[in-house]
Amino acid sequence: MAKKKKVSANYLESVPVRSEERPWRLREDGLVEIDMENKGFYHSIAQKFFHKPRVSHISLDKYGSVVWQSIDGKNNVMDIIHRMEDAFPEEKSRMLDRVVTYMATLQNNRFITMRGAKA
Repeated sequence: MAKKKKVSANYLESVPVRSEERPWRLREDGLVEIDMENKGFYHSIAQKFFHKPRVSHISLDKYGSVVWQSIDGKNNVMDIIHRMEDAFPEEKSRMLDRVVTYMATLQNNRFITMRGAKA
């Protein structure tokens, strides 16, 4: 049996904000692609000796693309969950866990920050 996550009401009212350090674009296929500059000492060595790219292009899947486009600095987490439920009604029962987990991943990798509830 899957373990249910407890999510506070305060978190659901939080407003995610995209990092300005992560340029992005909407591809022709409707999916989002985010650029991530590879900085730091180890990245510099990898770029010089192993010909690794200075900028990585991260392609989001259909779920991540809907979430990313919903992050506009106005929608709170609950608004985004509702948008995801509308976009993927067949997965409505799993959407809370899916979105909260995805938001945590975006936040941990500094793609977004979270603000308090919208005014």
